[in-house]
Order: sequence, then structure tokens, then C-alpha cells
Amino acid sequence: MTTVSAASRPATVTEPIAGATGSPIALTDRRPVVPAERLVAEMVPPPRFSDVSFGTYLPDPGQPSQYEAVQVLEQFAAALNGANGAAPKRGWFRRGTPAPAGPAGIYLDGGYGVGKTHLLASLWHAVPGPKAFGTFVELTNLVGALGFQQAVRTLSDHRLLCIDEFELDDPGDTVLVSTLLGRLVENGVKLCATSNTLPEKLGEGRFAAADFLREIQGLSAHFRPMRIDGQDYRHRGLPDAPPPYRDTEVDAVAARTPGASLDDFDTLLAHLPAVHPSRYGALLDDVTAVCLRGVRQVDDQSTALRLVVLADRMYDRELPITASGLPFDQVFPEEMLRGGYRKKYLRAVSRLVALARDSAKN
Repeated sequence: MTTVSAASRPATVTEPIAGATGSPIALTDRRPVVPAERLVAEMVPPPRFSDVSFGTYLPDPGQPSQYEAVQVLEQFAAALNGANGAAPKRGWFRRGTPAPAGPAGIYLDGGYGVGKTHLLASLWHAVPGPKAFGTFVELTNLVGALGFQQAVRTLSDHRLLCIDEFELDDPGDTVLVSTLLGRLVENGVKLCATSNTLPEKLGEGRFAAADFLREIQGLSAHFRPMRIDGQDYRHRGLPDAPPPYRDTEVDAVAARTPGASLDDFDTLLAHLPAVHPSRYGALLDDVTAVCLRGVRQVDDQSTALRLVVLADRMYDRELPITASGLPFDQVFPEEMLRGGYRKKYLRAVSRLVALARDSAKN
């Protein structure tokens, strides 16, 4: 898979296209329609990781596991680079001899902000294509857009599949992804994934049905787990969430920033169910900064999970956020932060706070 330039990217239809006259963009006016081929073409590292490498990763001197992870991934990349051409593939529709024994990939486990995505993207850059990179959510959305069999056919032609933020929040997704990766491993695709939970612990605190736990255990057998310890780099010596702006200040930032969006937080949350999460990236096309009025605590779990996906897409695009209302470290209530989706919410808080800090610097 090669990087697709903006000029050659399959078109996205957004109705209407706000901000064309120089006024702030209203995300709530956008209803993007994304062709399936764009979903495939954009399975590359997000812009903030477009130029990273193992050499640009800076391990914490006090965390030897970070050095070890770099060495293991460099060896993994070297093994893939040493193959003569693409790895031999069996037809996706044929049954043949079993795949070679042993793990088919690397699983990077660790906390937030220790550089897992940096390392995953570095591996992607170090390995020749065809290859694909996407979050767990983007992978499930791709299957939904293409259909399972077409997704197997498309991804089976790849040498490497990198999956960031591997999450199993839904029993249906557990079966879907386990089956998909099993088929890809059979066809010679190598895997690398990041998450915040060890493979054998995936699903704990979310659902406990024996059938799904068995699916999780089978999935974990495909990976060699690598633990990466360390402190969230976004919090190393940095302050807590910056204080929110006043509404008038948010309006002023939006007015003077070309390409900025401006929305009321409540109105944006109400709009998100009308846009499939696979299109949240397209929702932010051509946006340079996000301005929000009246950020409040989000008590509804469905709404909160949509906000998590939107936060991921904003973070991928390095969009500074200028907001009034509550600071982002208070956007999710304590009971949610203690629940089964706590890792998602904590990641979103970390990313939203980082983007708010970026705005405060300007």
C-alpha cells in the first residue's frame, strides 16, 4: 500500500462545504460520503507519524523495555526485508498446508504515550509494500465497507498489516477480527499491533462469555507480546489541562484562523450519530483547527464513544483545539473512567488535553 496524495485521493462528497467563503467551518453542516476505495488507500500512518523511524524514537533511559522493543521490531523488519519479493501466498479461497508454527507478528503492550504508535509506524515505514496501517476501529469499518470476503482478498495481498489501538469492546468485533486475522495469517500476512492490555487479558472487565474468551486466547497466539513501560510522554513535565477560554475568545480564534471549525459542543455531539465513525476523518477534511463552545461532561456512553473516535481523528491530524466550558480532563465522569471502556476514555482525555495545549501555545 502506497501513500495516496491529496490530488489522487478518491473524492469525498461533503454537503454542504462550509467555510468556503472564509467564515469558520461548521462540522455540524457536514455529511461526508466516503468511497470504500478511499478507506483502503488511506490505510497509512496518520500525518504526525508520516516521517518517523526507529532512529527518531527516543527511548527513556530509565526504561530498558523501550530499547528492547526497538531491537525486536528492527529484527522483525529485517526478516521481512530479507524475503525475496512478496511472501508466498495461498489463495484466500483455498485450503492448503498449515501456516508455519510460531507467532506471525508482534504485539506492543503498554500505557498511554510511551511511543507504541511511533514504533508501529516506524515498522510500517521500514517494510516494503504492499502493506496497510490502521486503527482497530478503522479495520472493522473497512470490513463493514468492503464485506468480509473482499476484505480478506484485499488484505491477503499485503506483506504487513499494522493495527493500532487494538480494542475488543464488542463481542461481535471479537469474532470478526479474530476470524479475519486468522485468515490473513493463513495467507502469509505478518501482523503487528499495539494496545494497552496484554493479549490474554483482552476483554476483561467488558464481557466474560466463555466463547468470546476462547476467541481472544486464540487471537493472542498469533503475536509475540512485548511490554513497553514508561510514563506518558505527553505528561512528562507538562501541566494539566489548560484552563478553558471564554466563548468570545473561542469565536475570535475561529474568526482569525483560516480553515478553523466552530461548533457548539452539544450540537456537535448531537450531529455525530448522523455520521458513520468511518467518516469522522473526512468530517475534518481541510480543517486546520477546531473551536468548540461549551464543552461539558458527557454522561451517555454511546455519545462518549463517538467522541473518543472523533478525538482520535483530530489527534491524527494534529488539530489544535480551542474550547470554552469544562477542561478536557473533566469531560468523562468518574464512573466511566472506572468502567469497561476506561482505556478508551483515558486515551481520549490524554489526546484532547494535548491538542488543547497545542492551542494554548499559539
